[in-house]
Amino acid sequence: MRVISIANQKGGCGKTTTAINLACALAINGKKTLLIDLDPQAHASLGLNINSPNSIYNVISKLTPRKLKLDDIITTVEGKFDIVPSNILVGTLEQELADEIGRELKLTEIISTQKGKYEYILIDCPPSLGFLTVNAIRASQEVIIPVETSRFSLQGVEHLMDIVNLIKDRLNHPVTSRVLITMFDSRLRHSFSMLSKIKEQFADILFDTIIHVNVKLKESAVLGETVVTYDKYCRGAKDYFSLSREIIIAETGEKTTVGTGLSAKMKQLVKEETKNILQTSFSLEAPEASSVYVTGSFNDWALEEAYRMNKQNGRWEVQVVLNPGIYKYQFIVDGKWREDPLNPAQERNSFGDVNSLIEVKSNGHK
Repeated sequence: MRVISIANQKGGCGKTTTAINLACALAINGKKTLLIDLDPQAHASLGLNINSPNSIYNVISKLTPRKLKLDDIITTVEGKFDIVPSNILVGTLEQELADEIGRELKLTEIISTQKGKYEYILIDCPPSLGFLTVNAIRASQEVIIPVETSRFSLQGVEHLMDIVNLIKDRLNHPVTSRVLITMFDSRLRHSFSMLSKIKEQFADILFDTIIHVNVKLKESAVLGETVVTYDKYCRGAKDYFSLSREIIIAETGEKTTVGTGLSAKMKQLVKEETKNILQTSFSLEAPEASSVYVTGSFNDWALEEAYRMNKQNGRWEVQVVLNPGIYKYQFIVDGKWREDPLNPAQERNSFGDVNSLIEVKSNGHK
């Protein structure tokens, strides 16, 4: 069971949006996922139209007249995606448990009751570095820190990293941190300037996936839906699906595409058997890039290791087995979507950018 906190004491960085939509994307990948809303503002609960009189407060508190177990308040959102709701009373827990020994382990003890029931547990932390966030980090193996491309966000990351390191040292608890760039606006030169600084400072712990500014993310939250339910073809849905695949692949090396039902071993066998039949080459000149993928209608726009491109002398290349047909595609260069600059066959898509087009003929050539 993999427990991941999503935390940043700075508000407006896409923390709750990430918690909701990453949990949904993991569930779509077939992973049984639980989202714990630990924020007294209950934005994750509200963002999913969950309005329950009971919350995580009733599980942790000793003063509540309605003491419950975690299983009593778990609510199914959709499919394999469940949530533990929050409410304003959660904010009183810090004062209630101020003098209690072992108070930083309360959430760890509660989560242990779910061992074997979930593959992933995500915790949406409050925008602060107090008792609740410390509990969440102590219960986790990993912390995802959402960061938008602004100057002030970098300071917030440094403060949170200090807390994580303090927990490592004083509580003897190993926990890894990963930085996720969110709300990235590719129309602004400032975004790229900040992206460069973030990469320079956090290169070793930065996700390849970047979450772009997308109005559908905001619209889905207003309606109390995940972005996949609201519009599964939008940029926001694609970004969070890519993030979920990056997380799963990093842990297991799994390469199964959703809906195929094939194991990684079987996929490799199929690839070996067909490698000399219809191979299509993709290439991109990007000497400054650190990672490049090709993705398109041929793999449901997923970020997968099978489509990671290899760099040789500043040029990125990969060969992909495709059936004859016409496909739309883009490159993902350090998390940014980009059309093929050398391919004149293009069409504008619903995101306002451009898809490149490729026709695979029966001989495997473009």
